[in-house]
Amino acid sequence: MTVVLDGSSLTADELVRVAREREPVELAPAAMAGMRSARELVERVIERGDTVYGLTTGVGVRKRVPVDPEDLDEFNRKLILNHLVASGPYAPEEVVRGAMLHLANGFARGSAGVRPELAERVVVRLNEGAAPPVRTLGSIGQADLASMADLAHGLLDGFQPAAKEGLALLNSNSFSTAIATLAVSDTRRLLDTLDVAGALDLEAFAANLTILNPRIGEVRPYPGLRQTIERLRALLVDSYLWDEGASRNLQDPLTFRCVPQVHGAGRDALHFAEGQLAIELNASQENPLIIPDEDRIVSVGNFDVLPLAAAVDFLRLTLASVLTAADERLVKLLEYPLSGLPEGLATERGLAEDSLAEFGVSSQALTAEARLLAQPVSFEVASTSHAEGIEDRMTMAPLGARRLREMVELGERIATTELVVAAQAVDLRGGELGRGTRRAREIVREGIAFSGRGDPVPPDLGAVRSAIRSGRFAELTR
Repeated sequence: MTVVLDGSSLTADELVRVAREREPVELAPAAMAGMRSARELVERVIERGDTVYGLTTGVGVRKRVPVDPEDLDEFNRKLILNHLVASGPYAPEEVVRGAMLHLANGFARGSAGVRPELAERVVVRLNEGAAPPVRTLGSIGQADLASMADLAHGLLDGFQPAAKEGLALLNSNSFSTAIATLAVSDTRRLLDTLDVAGALDLEAFAANLTILNPRIGEVRPYPGLRQTIERLRALLVDSYLWDEGASRNLQDPLTFRCVPQVHGAGRDALHFAEGQLAIELNASQENPLIIPDEDRIVSVGNFDVLPLAAAVDFLRLTLASVLTAADERLVKLLEYPLSGLPEGLATERGLAEDSLAEFGVSSQALTAEARLLAQPVSFEVASTSHAEGIEDRMTMAPLGARRLREMVELGERIATTELVVAAQAVDLRGGELGRGTRRAREIVREGIAFSGRGDPVPPDLGAVRSAIRSGRFAELTR
């Protein structure tokens, strides 16, 4: 299925498909016409001799320096070369392709004033499977100048940018928007998986299912809470825990009792981030801005993507609590005084062997790393020493998005361990599992066998993590 870019209807799912599955892309005919009209305004402004930042003047503190019309092409070429200051590791191919798609969609909107030929070049390179090397470090989030310069340099490859096109290629947050879109998509899959793991934890602990009474979501009407209760109830249909007297405690530890509330908060944060992304994927991020109906180009600050950066920060903060609770449940299942099962989930009490006990330590290490990534980065970090004090704001959007990506990867490993431990616990405890949790336990057992007496700890949990990344656990919630 071809993704058609018109500057106003790009979705996160489409970006993910183009970035990861190489879905073909084309520009809408109306977008081509709009770009031509906007480009005519750029040419008129140059002919009139209007003073326009980055078009007829230099950039940054050099905004006071005029650029001779005869030097505009060369100025735009050098503008890209002079911003090749990024450093660090190269971005994954899917991030580069996502940034290319977002950049082309921004051009299709017409507010950047580039020639249709430039937008077509980006689309052609996408369809060819190109992913130029782009270094990840060096952007403060007020347009991803350094990384976008790498991308522009790789895309052009002999194509001469015309007036304003150098700045249009640089002056967007396509790089951080692409990272955020992919990371938020992966967060949804992780939260779906954690719902499955949480339901299996409840059976493994023989927990009290009064926590899933639908009235809870009615009297505390957060959408995420209600959705989580519905999901957990569906996963646990036919579970032994619905039987009278099946639960071991009147009230379980908070990380079991509050699964609906904690996971619900994570889902609400996800919905908020997805809403911000839906706007940002089709929003102007450039400066200056083409306004055809006013026949002028104006200086703006649309490269300040605090709405997106703050949403990603919020999502990481909430996800940290979700992962911390998952780790706590995992550790409690390994402890006899809390679970009532043999220490380390060995086959019987009184054995000297560790069984799965050391997974508690490894999970705590992963959780500690994930929690350290939750620190917000989008609040203002002022520095008036650069550009004569003019460039005095930062959103650090690329850093916030990268941290979410890293946090989700750690979260997948925590969820992997949680599922393996919970599967061992339900096998030891016995009892009929729910429809969804029974299937989850089967998926775990496809890759990780039950740990019997004398068996070494499973050396590689990769099969379960692969099942998480392919969406097999997440599908159980739908």
